Amino acid sequence: MDHEASSDYPSRRGRAVRSLFVEPRRLGAIRERPQAYWFAVGAVCIGAFMGQLDASIVTLAFPSLEHAFHAGIGAVTWVGLSYLVTLVALVTVVGRFADMVGRKLLYVYGFVVFAAGSAACGLAPNLAALDGFRVLQGAGAAMLQANSLAIINLATPRAALTRAVGVQGAAQALGLALGPSVGGALIAAGGWRLVFLVNVPVGVVGVVAGWLFIPRSRHLRDRVPLDWTGLALFVPAMAALLVAVSVGERWRWGSAGVVTLFVAGAAAGAGFLVRERRARHPMVDLDLFRRRAFRFGVASALLAYLVTFGVLLVAPYLFERALALGPGGAGLDLMAMPLALGVVALIAGHFAGRVGLRLLTTLGLVLVAATLGVLAFSTPTVGRLVWGLVVIGVGFGLFTPANNAAILSAVPREQSGEASGVVNVTRGIGTALGLALTGLVFALGGGDRPAVTDVVAGYHHAAATLAVVALVAGILAWARTAAPGSPPPLGEDRRGPG
Repeated sequence: MDHEASSDYPSRRGRAVRSLFVEPRRLGAIRERPQAYWFAVGAVCIGAFMGQLDASIVTLAFPSLEHAFHAGIGAVTWVGLSYLVTLVALVTVVGRFADMVGRKLLYVYGFVVFAAGSAACGLAPNLAALDGFRVLQGAGAAMLQANSLAIINLATPRAALTRAVGVQGAAQALGLALGPSVGGALIAAGGWRLVFLVNVPVGVVGVVAGWLFIPRSRHLRDRVPLDWTGLALFVPAMAALLVAVSVGERWRWGSAGVVTLFVAGAAAGAGFLVRERRARHPMVDLDLFRRRAFRFGVASALLAYLVTFGVLLVAPYLFERALALGPGGAGLDLMAMPLALGVVALIAGHFAGRVGLRLLTTLGLVLVAATLGVLAFSTPTVGRLVWGLVVIGVGFGLFTPANNAAILSAVPREQSGEASGVVNVTRGIGTALGLALTGLVFALGGGDRPAVTDVVAGYHHAAATLAVVALVAGILAWARTAAPGSPPPLGEDRRGPG
């Protein structure tokens, strides 16, 4: 063997390894197009669609998991909870890390981790292993979600930002809408394992699309040490909160276990805030919340997600128990809301420049509140409820992309990943609170009893409560000042054009 060639092998291997941590340029044919950013948006939409599809189909597999592993519902719910806790706990720190090392890099590897976790879940030999692999899948989802809005914000011209965010919102809504039907078909065709394995080929497509279509990262922050102490406080705080609201109804809200979880979560959360105030390089820059547009945007988003998933929780009970629809018919009717959301989100961006983000977000939430108010005081019928879901979807279609665009416009570009992470933490917490609060109000109103009149009464209580929450969210959206002026045009970092 040639000695020179042999001695060069370690250096070539080192260069190959280092190349895995360097973002490549996009395809030249894509990079030179005037509207190249739409290719980046399309790559982000793959992850947005896959994430919501996975979230909405996994719960359908719970009965099959109970049967396959001879487990109770309490044990099976950890399949969903382990994923949610991991996602919410990691998404903010991943966003901050991406602001330093590259959003494209972490987004593409997020597909790799998510696909690997999905494959492992599909091959899991027992429930404990499945829970562990869902943690890996949740870490991949955090890498995707922490960077999706940040990539859109950095790749898209400011004039097209709301439209681009609307397209991503439509992809999420489509995944949420198709989840029940796709999940049912997969389980019928090959059992619960297909629910996870279907993510693997989608993940491969996502890796290729992200590598070829997403521009290299610009406006990166200086690299500083990660705030490990803050992370060590943030993770248990989020975990305790999410577990408490998830098991509160089953364990009873006043039980020692639930109260202990809330107290521990509050203590860890308070410690986290104190730490972030004092840390030289905090995990979350709390000064972001000094910006009125950011603070009010996040608050209204939290309440909006609460209402969204509250509606999706209570509507099936009304369809099946009070209106005598089967699960298949109820699932099809429930698609009305996310489909309407997706269609309106696609076109809402065209109106943002004319009416402004503030008016668009407020109008959407007022429409949701008014519709829920009407439903809360009217006799339910299938047609009335379906039309109500359509109008609620229209309201959220007006609100969601405009609000996300307003939040992103309120922060410096170099903090886009961090802001995107905060938005996704808000979604996770809002989802958990929506399920917990709506379930509690529905049960207190009598909805957990078998009589039709009790189910309707519980539904009316839940709809009225959610109407009030949506109205408060609308007030917060209106109270937000206009987003700051457009930042300077995208510049180039040391890596050159992407």
